[in-house]
Amino acid sequence: MSQIRTYAKKALRTIAIGYKDLSHDAANPKFELPDGEPIKDMEKEGFTLLAILGIEDTVRSEVPQAVKDVQAAGVTVRMVTGDNVDTAKAIAVQCNIIKETDLTNPNVCMEGPEFYEKCGGLKTFRKNGKKKEEVRDFSKFCEIQKELVVMARCRPEDKYLMVTGLKQMGATVAVTGDGTNDAPALKKADVGFGMNKVGTDVCKEAADILLMEDDFSSIVKAAKWGRNIYDNIQRFLRFQLTVNFVALTVTFVGSCIMKQSPLNAIQLLWVNLIMDSLAALALATENPRDELL
Repeated sequence: MSQIRTYAKKALRTIAIGYKDLSHDAANPKFELPDGEPIKDMEKEGFTLLAILGIEDTVRSEVPQAVKDVQAAGVTVRMVTGDNVDTAKAIAVQCNIIKETDLTNPNVCMEGPEFYEKCGGLKTFRKNGKKKEEVRDFSKFCEIQKELVVMARCRPEDKYLMVTGLKQMGATVAVTGDGTNDAPALKKADVGFGMNKVGTDVCKEAADILLMEDDFSSIVKAAKWGRNIYDNIQRFLRFQLTVNFVALTVTFVGSCIMKQSPLNAIQLLWVNLIMDSLAALALATENPRDELL
């Protein structure tokens, strides 16, 4: 057990290899233990341990920086995994999701069943004829989520509870996943990112956006482009208001002084054409900048 924990703290997933002697009668094809006792449960009978293997799920080189970029953009990154707590903590540190100083804080890393029990699960009710879901102990959820960053040993209902609680708080929630057990959370989230290469069909069906390269840095690009569109709309409106104000001011002042408009109808149409068409093309094709994050 100590060896398994040692591997887990190094972000390794463990597999035990063992063997057991069996007897087999060709006339009566039924496996028995050497002393003639029938095997009631293959997995619960005694095995001889041969080895414990540690499998490393290597973190992509670009992921730690991508997490930093997202966090710098004001996005809170939470890791929800089925791995045990020790493995989850080690991977979270490698990905810059938490710092090593956070490992001693029991509120930063928590197991899914414990989280579900503390929050009391979900309550379902109808409001205005529509089915609604809320966290049963919402005040406790608000208290936990302030520090909770890594949730290990998660079940589908634990992930779903997390998304439901965050949306109940008024937060905008994005979820990434690749398995069938991620589908409920992906569907519940405001934006569901599914993995295109390794994702299951159920996951892809539940997701709103498919990441073609299965790369977390794609989420950074999505956030950057989304903010770029918003920024372009703001600049376009500023440009439109400026040109409109100038055109109206010139027309009004000129009419008062010269007793006629300095711009005739055709000239105003040209101004309008430039103001709408060229400005829209220039601002809509503006590429996103790193400063947007």
